[in-house]
Amino acid sequence: MKKNLISMAVAATLSIAALSASAEDMYRGAWYAVPGVSYMNTDSDLAADNGGGAFIKLGKELSPSWDIQGGLGYNRANEGTGVSGASGHYKQTTLGLDALYMFSRDQFRPFLVAGLGIAHNNVDYSNLTPAVQDKSKTSWLASVGLGAQYLINDSFGLQADLRHQWSRSAAKAGNIFDADGTVGNTLLSLGAIFRFGAPAPMPVVAVAEPVPAPVVAPAPLIAPTPLPLAVACKPTLETVTISAEKLFGFDQSKLQEDGKATLNETATKIKSNIDIELVLVTGHTDRIGSNAYNQKLSERRANAVKAYLVSQGVDAARLKSIGKGESEPVVACTGVKGKKAIECLAPNRRVVISAEKVRESGCK
Repeated sequence: MKKNLISMAVAATLSIAALSASAEDMYRGAWYAVPGVSYMNTDSDLAADNGGGAFIKLGKELSPSWDIQGGLGYNRANEGTGVSGASGHYKQTTLGLDALYMFSRDQFRPFLVAGLGIAHNNVDYSNLTPAVQDKSKTSWLASVGLGAQYLINDSFGLQADLRHQWSRSAAKAGNIFDADGTVGNTLLSLGAIFRFGAPAPMPVVAVAEPVPAPVVAPAPLIAPTPLPLAVACKPTLETVTISAEKLFGFDQSKLQEDGKATLNETATKIKSNIDIELVLVTGHTDRIGSNAYNQKLSERRANAVKAYLVSQGVDAARLKSIGKGESEPVVACTGVKGKKAIECLAPNRRVVISAEKVRESGCK
């Protein structure tokens, strides 16, 4: 039976892989819930038939390589002693925490899993001996296995895993069966993934100043205005492009202390150039995550930069903040996936500060 379970798991994994050969990276540090059902191949020492049950788990994408999941499980199997007139059930309730090592952050995500927790094993076989009527034991629980997730979209997916788990029982009925000790059950589980929380993470990627190489070299935004004597105005403020990772924490819109130094310099330049009528603060994100979330995140970050410049003495009337979300990338990173995609897309995660126009009277 356990060989059959393994064959089923391998077949399911290959089928899912075929559906996701061209999937794009979808890691975003999300929380998710996984309700589902399970099929249990019981330890032969328990003298029980194979059974099944259900589970509910809460998971978190901790990093590009690790997830954690914690939750409750319940499985039940009919008595299988073969003794005439015997009846009853073996029941197991578990509470555990699993660590998942993810081999991929594409739509198809194979993983290894190891877990620890507690288990309550109950053996209640009637018409045998009183010793195995409602015989319960609560003990430690340990498990190892393998599985895979498949994300149908950014909010919903499927998860399957095959694991072997160990716990302790305290049931024994003469020479009929002896489950007074460690028992091992094999579980095949299938669940639905409901992702929620904060999409579009902003991984910390070092970006050199000035603007990273893929970004077109900054040029003065204030167009020189010819004077009657053919003398052009000198630019009063160059475009400043700042890496989002330098200004903000992971998936945050609150300014970090390390990023304020650059903004202090920019504030000083704006205040010293009275010719500048309007300064535009524009937030940009990469393509990871939903369009709606990326748009909101870019707006929050642009507003945070604007608020800080005002706190440094820049007249709020001279500032305008907007968010462009993922609509104006400077690099495409076509065909790049996983961690490499996160690194490649770093230039797209930025805040741009530029002068939009200058008073003509400012030219001399």
